[in-house]
Amino acid sequence: MIYLGAILIGVVAGMRSMMAPAVTSWAARLGWIHLAGTPLAWMGAAVTPWIFTVLAIAELVADKLPRAGSRKAPGPFIARILSGALCGAAVGASAGMLVVGLLLGAVGAVIGTLGGYEFRARLARAFGRDLPAALLEDLVALALAHLVFLGR
Repeated sequence: MIYLGAILIGVVAGMRSMMAPAVTSWAARLGWIHLAGTPLAWMGAAVTPWIFTVLAIAELVADKLPRAGSRKAPGPFIARILSGALCGAAVGASAGMLVVGLLLGAVGAVIGTLGGYEFRARLARAFGRDLPAALLEDLVALALAHLVFLGR
């Protein structure tokens, strides 16, 4: 389950780069994953979830603006991979598999970036506009993020 969780949180990072660390840090803060004694213990600090939540909300808003850039451009793509790697590492670290989680999270982020782009583009064509597709993508990313941590 750790492997799947690391990949899925990476997929979330590929879809919404700040949502993954926001949900992961909340999971650490609430004790759903245990990062004490790992290099990622800071993810569970009192302020961390709040910072990532503000960044995630800002990203959700910015994503709907007409001037939002492509997630496949080098800068955003790399940021998504790093976010996926961080969150995958946290999922892995909670089971003593930090490096495995890091790698799987990065792979998941690539899948989420490219797959999320296609998913949204096809939905936007079907809806005839982007906003409903973007909102649906937000919901899918949030559902996947919570799926990773439910039952832990």
